[in-house]
Amino acid sequence: MKHKADIGLIGLAVMGENLVLNMENKGYTVAVYNRTVEKVDNFVNGRGKGKKFIGAHSLEELVASLERPRKVMMLVKAGKPVDDFIEQLMPLLEPGDIIIDGGNSHFPDTVRRTKQVESKGLLYIGTGVSGGEEGALLGPSMMPGGSPGAWPYVKEIFQAVAAKVEDGSPCCDWVGEDGAGHFVKMVHNGIEYGDMQIINEAYHLMKELLGMDAFEQHEVFKRWNEGKLDSYLIEITTDILAYKDEGGSPLVEKILDTAGQKGTGKWTAVTALDLGIPLTLIGESVFSRCLSAQKDLRVKASKVIAGKKPAFKGDKQQFINDLEQAIYGAKIISYAQGYDLMMEAAKEYNWNLNYGGIALMWRGGCIIRSVFLGDIKKAFDNNPKLENLLLDPFFKESIESVQESWRRVCAAALENGIPVPALTSALCYFDGFRNDRLPANLLQAQRDYFGAHQYERVDKPRGKFFHTDWTGRGGNTASSTYQV
Repeated sequence: MKHKADIGLIGLAVMGENLVLNMENKGYTVAVYNRTVEKVDNFVNGRGKGKKFIGAHSLEELVASLERPRKVMMLVKAGKPVDDFIEQLMPLLEPGDIIIDGGNSHFPDTVRRTKQVESKGLLYIGTGVSGGEEGALLGPSMMPGGSPGAWPYVKEIFQAVAAKVEDGSPCCDWVGEDGAGHFVKMVHNGIEYGDMQIINEAYHLMKELLGMDAFEQHEVFKRWNEGKLDSYLIEITTDILAYKDEGGSPLVEKILDTAGQKGTGKWTAVTALDLGIPLTLIGESVFSRCLSAQKDLRVKASKVIAGKKPAFKGDKQQFINDLEQAIYGAKIISYAQGYDLMMEAAKEYNWNLNYGGIALMWRGGCIIRSVFLGDIKKAFDNNPKLENLLLDPFFKESIESVQESWRRVCAAALENGIPVPALTSALCYFDGFRNDRLPANLLQAQRDYFGAHQYERVDKPRGKFFHTDWTGRGGNTASSTYQV
C-alpha cells in the first residue's frame, strides 16, 4: 500500500462508504475518517479489509496521511456540519490544498464557502453527486464547481469513478465557478421531482380510471421502458409494481401515501421564483408532495366533500397509448423549464455553463438518466445558443406530435376528478409559451388601476410606460416601474 493517500474522505455513511470503495477499485488509495471513529475501524476491518484504505481517528491524522496538494472530500449532512468541518480543516491545511463538499448543499452556501476557503489560500469544490448508493459504488454522475484551479488536481479521480456512457465519456466534467456545481445538482433534483410526479400521475390514472392493478401496470411500464421513455425511473417503477409482499399482493399498495422530501425540489422552485422563471411543473411536483403529507386532513375531507366518481367509457388501450405520449410531452416541458432556469442563473451569477455537457453528465449514473438526454445533448451541439428546448427542431416536432394525446389524457383526468397537476401545468405552460398574446394586458391594467404601476402599449416602443387615471379621481403621479 502507498504510504500516502491520493484523497481523503470524511463521512462513512451510505454514500461515503460506497464512493470510497469505488475510488479504491479504480486504483486510488483513500484515507477515511468519521466523527464516530468506531465507524472507521468497522469499515477498514469490514468492507475495506485488505484494500488500499488508511483509517484516521482524527482530522489531523487524515490530513497527515494525504499527498500534496491535499484533497479532502466531505460527504456529511448539508448545513452546519459542512461549515463545522471547514472551520476545523482550514488550520490544518496549506495553500493550494483542496476541500471538497460532495453533499447536497444549497448553492448559495457553496458560493459563500468558496470565497471563505479561497481567502485562506485554499481551493474549494462543491460537487453534486447523484445516483444513490448503487451509483456511488458503481459510478455516479458528478457535477463539480468551485475554484477552477482545483479541477486539474481532482479531474482524474472524479472522472475515473464516474459513470460512463456508451462511448466511454465520463458523466462528470467541470460545471463552473463557485456554486455552479451544486446549482446544477439542485436543478437535477428538481427535474427528478417532476419526472417522479409525472410517473405517479400515470400510475394513479391507470389505477383509478382504468381499474388496472399493479401487476397489469408493471407490463405497461415494462413496454414503455423499451421505447422513448426508457429511463432509470421508469425502470425502477416497473420493478416496484411487480414486487409482492409476503401474501403475494403488490407491496406498493401497502405503502402509506405520504411523500417525503429533503428540500432540493423546494430550493429549485424558490430559486425559480427569485429569478422569475416559470418552473411550473417542478413547483407543482413539490406542492403535490406537500399535499400528500396532509394525510389525516385528506382522509377527513374525503368523508365530507363529494366529487366526481371516475367512470371510464373509452378505449382502454388507446388511453394507455395516449398516456405514454402525455408523459413524454410533460417530460419535455420539465427539462425545458429546468434548462431555462439554468440559463437565467448563468446570467445572474456569471457562470459559463456547458448545457450539452450537463445533459451528458446526466446520461448515466444519476437518478434522471434516460435516453432522452441524448436528444438534449444533440440540441445544444447543434445550437449552443439555443434559448429554449422547445425551439429546437427535434423537440418542437416531438411536442407538437404528442399534444392531442396529452390533451385527451388531461381532459379525461379533469372530467373524472383525478388530480394530475404536473401533466396539466406542463400542458398549460406549453400553450402559454406558444401563444404570442396572453391576458397579461388586462392584468397590467388592473395593476395600474389600483396601484398606478403603469403599462406599456402595443402601438408604442418597448420601454415607454403609461399611466391612466381610470376613475377620474386620481392624479398624474405614477408608481416607479421595476421588476422583482
